[in-house]
Amino acid sequence: MPDIRGLIFDMDGVIANTDELHYLTWQRLADEEGVTFSREIYIQMSGVGHEQNAKAFTEGLDLDDATIADWMRRKQEYYVELRDTIQPQDVMDGVIPLIETVKASGLALAVGSSSRNAKPVLEKLNLSHHFDVIGDGYTVSHLKPEPDIFLWVAGGMGLKPSQCLVLEDAHAGVDAALRAGCYVIGVGSRDLSHADAQVTTLEGHSLTDLLNLLK
Repeated sequence: MPDIRGLIFDMDGVIANTDELHYLTWQRLADEEGVTFSREIYIQMSGVGHEQNAKAFTEGLDLDDATIADWMRRKQEYYVELRDTIQPQDVMDGVIPLIETVKASGLALAVGSSSRNAKPVLEKLNLSHHFDVIGDGYTVSHLKPEPDIFLWVAGGMGLKPSQCLVLEDAHAGVDAALRAGCYVIGVGSRDLSHADAQVTTLEGHSLTDLLNLLK
């Protein structure tokens, strides 16, 4: 079994049930501007950073930089409106018991997210105090699928990437974790078969269960 000494959570879709909020804000912007958008397109955008999302959303459109910047500013404003409605009950099933078990076991605990909203969301969920390190969309220049965020978080915990287990729900996040040299378990129903293992939910899975998947 790998020598895992730290657990790194992605934010959206792993800790927080915020995927629908992000989708709704992109769809609102798309409706206002007449942009073709769908859940399938949103899934392809999941897990990457602000700039990559902007590029994907505006692909094929003849827009100047000022217009793109305005659209992204509005998207963030729309998301903040919804973000402020988040309550502690919006934590994904199984996350709180897993956090408690990890802390009791003495493993380090961190968040590695491409979202610029990660810290405010953690505050809304009343979870910030549990994490030793929080990496978000402001932390590094190159976000997922680049490995930088996980390398930064592992370093912040004083661990080698190979001592870290990442929990991810997006293809780009799994890519980033593997490229960093971490172990990674996919979470959710998307096809994340390139991860070391996958579970559909964290509910009912103990830390021991997850580590055993890495054998």
